[in-house]
Amino acid sequence: MSTVAASAVPTAQPVATAVADGRRLAASRRLVVKVGSALLVEGTTGRLKSTWLDSLVEDLVALRAGGTEVIVVSSGAIALGRGVLGLPRRALKLEESQAAASVGQIALARAWSEAFGRHGVTAAQVLLTLGDTEERRRYLNARSTFATLARLGAVPVINENDTVATTEIRYGDNDRLAARVATMASADTLVLLSDIDGLYTAPPAQDPTATHLPVVDVITPAIEAMAGAAGSELSRGGMKTKVDAAKIAVAAGTAMVIASGKRQHPLAAVDDGGRCTWFLAARSPATARKTWIAGSLDPRGALVVDAGAVTALKAGRSLLPAGVAAVDGAFERGDCVRILDEAGHELGRGLVAYDRAEAERVVRRKTAEIEAILGYAGRGEMIHRDDMALHGRHRGQEDETC
Repeated sequence: MSTVAASAVPTAQPVATAVADGRRLAASRRLVVKVGSALLVEGTTGRLKSTWLDSLVEDLVALRAGGTEVIVVSSGAIALGRGVLGLPRRALKLEESQAAASVGQIALARAWSEAFGRHGVTAAQVLLTLGDTEERRRYLNARSTFATLARLGAVPVINENDTVATTEIRYGDNDRLAARVATMASADTLVLLSDIDGLYTAPPAQDPTATHLPVVDVITPAIEAMAGAAGSELSRGGMKTKVDAAKIAVAAGTAMVIASGKRQHPLAAVDDGGRCTWFLAARSPATARKTWIAGSLDPRGALVVDAGAVTALKAGRSLLPAGVAAVDGAFERGDCVRILDEAGHELGRGLVAYDRAEAERVVRRKTAEIEAILGYAGRGEMIHRDDMALHGRHRGQEDETC
């Protein structure tokens, strides 16, 4: 049987409790919002819904003003491009979709840039493919880009790179892409804005007795069976892809919301108590990520650290090249490696920022020396604290570095 509840989960799960009790997007430290094509583009004219976009951006700007980092995953490039090119209203061939995307990406980026620009906020375009979220080196590069953009005050606007992706190497829907982005960014909450206001026990257009579910605390086969098919000709996803996205998100500690985008100020409506469905995560993104690093990855090598580095790590700091005494194993950037003290005791594990050959060249060196040694400005940390799981530091509470 499915487990569906509108009550709070135990207080030992802080993120899920905050979501269930308050259901406030404004409580999120980092928020990813996915926008579907049908919400952004008029189905008959292929024109941008500018007024609606402006209202959404006002919501995002308000959340940023309250201290929430925001990331947007936006569909709409193909829909906008096919309108500009005058392509027929039928299923497009792959090469037609790619041509439409190449035109639409420019229009889409300009629309977001201008909408944010009216509030003095910079928008940044990021185009991803399936491989960018699955191949670890590219995954880490994208994650680093998100973090840098947030530090510089820019809002990433992400779309799948439909211009180059083929049927075999693409997501095909931005719901699951948004979930991957949320996990990459360690977001607290993912919002999927849709043409429906949440999950129902059956597709409401087909079953008038369908019941809306305000909160799902466990995704069971019964919950998955409630998903319906695609809702409009511009949308390549349906409720099934949204539930699939929820499975990805909650496994990584990210709560997810399905909410209606068919109203002005859709995010403000959620925080004002508007109808939606919350999928709760039982643990925080940081805890989920560190658990994954500690127990789900096979280490490819090891870094031996000196006594000073041991002290720094226990204080919650990143591992710098200067604190590494030796390296072992055939690892590449992004691989999981063991962190050992000089007596050989394992302190934890982490994702290393350098290949073995480069790591050997910068051990015992100060960060300021890295560029002269490698010929380029490399990472300042051998392992960043967010990519590290130390043994014994995450038993029931968050790491201070998360």
